Amino acid sequence: MPPSPSHPKPAGGGPLRRTSRYVAVEVLCHLHRERRPVKPLLDRQSKARGLSDVDRGLAMELVFGVLRHRQVLERMVALLSRTPPARIEPFVMNTLTVGLYQLFFLERIPAPAAVHAMVEVAKEHPIPARLQGFINGILRQALRQREQLPPAATVGADGQPLLNHPPWLVKRWRQRYGDEETARICRSNNEEPLLVLCANSAKIGRDELLAVFRQHGLEATPGRYAPQALALPGYRGRVTDLPGYGEGFFQVQDEAAQLATLLLLPLRRGGRYVDACAGVGGKTVLLLQHALQAGLEVHAVEPDALRRGRLGENIARLGLAEGLTTHGQTLQDFASGREATCDGIFLDAPCSGTGVIGRQPDIRWNRRSEDLALYQSQQLQLLDAAASLLADGGILVYATCSLEPAEDMEVVTAFLHRHRDFCRDDCTPLLPEEARHLVVDGCFQPRPERTIDGFFAARLRRSPR
Repeated sequence: MPPSPSHPKPAGGGPLRRTSRYVAVEVLCHLHRERRPVKPLLDRQSKARGLSDVDRGLAMELVFGVLRHRQVLERMVALLSRTPPARIEPFVMNTLTVGLYQLFFLERIPAPAAVHAMVEVAKEHPIPARLQGFINGILRQALRQREQLPPAATVGADGQPLLNHPPWLVKRWRQRYGDEETARICRSNNEEPLLVLCANSAKIGRDELLAVFRQHGLEATPGRYAPQALALPGYRGRVTDLPGYGEGFFQVQDEAAQLATLLLLPLRRGGRYVDACAGVGGKTVLLLQHALQAGLEVHAVEPDALRRGRLGENIARLGLAEGLTTHGQTLQDFASGREATCDGIFLDAPCSGTGVIGRQPDIRWNRRSEDLALYQSQQLQLLDAAASLLADGGILVYATCSLEPAEDMEVVTAFLHRHRDFCRDDCTPLLPEEARHLVVDGCFQPRPERTIDGFFAARLRRSPR
């Protein structure tokens, strides 16, 4: 099969049609060429094509769905086509996988409409008429094999189950967790995750917030582990449309992240605390809620201007700006020349993100095994900088959203080896009873489930010098 053009050129020089499906295929083609985070790419392409919020939502659902089921969808193509998937031009292949995802995973989209829409996408690229016919033929053949195809496509050519994760990662997990638990983790990652919120205790209690949602006809349940958590299992709309968003009643935050911040407790009244890699401020918010009762001095360190801007917006919406100082610099620069006067530091370090693959399905295909050593080096540098800021008896919580020992326990072990004045505390007593089984070897280590992300956190204490 000869290749078709790699970049869209409108037929007849006219404008490209602004369809969710076209953007989904376009984004998947970009991801095929380069390892990039999918959300900024999706935002940019949606804006360039003028998609509405609703259409962008469908494009995102299609892209994420294909990424979560990529191996099975590609196996379907292999079973339906005489041309091996590796020889099919990326735009054609991605058009097929988006079409097959709609046919077999999105029941609300009528099958004939899905087939017609993907043929129209092919015409807009444009590609030769014979390739348009190829796409039409494969998708209609899939419809004829609607009963037999899905079970056949869950097994690879080698007879092994397809888990929709890269082989290098599956191999690592099997060695550590065994076949059954690895398969469970992968199945969990392939499901659409729950929307989990954290009630802003400065303004409303969790039970009150649950009542607000239920009054508006929304299905809402208490979190399984964290005291301020609640989930909206049936909600598919925009977070900003939820009741209480504008009033600052909640933020989006998984239960693992909520629980990890408890490892800084108990806080010293009037103490100085640092969110060392603040990002958009999820952990900062929880620190500030405690600050209202304990009179804390809270510092948020975030060098990226875009994330820092979103942090400021989030803090303002939640009404928690008092007592916060934001620093637009790296942790190393922040630590340079400062005295060790901090009582607590939360370091949620940059990592591979293998614990949040369910929420960010592009991670599984973007990461490589060799990335882990690079992350580990960066994590140890950040820990060294944080250690230089911590006062005697202070607490340093090291956290990642990774399942990989190279970024988790190995980093903690290396840190303790070169910082002999630190010891590791058992996390168990600081967590709610419901979450204590998530502690392994004294560290908080939940594995991915529909109700919680994969995570790691260790509590490190500085001994008096």
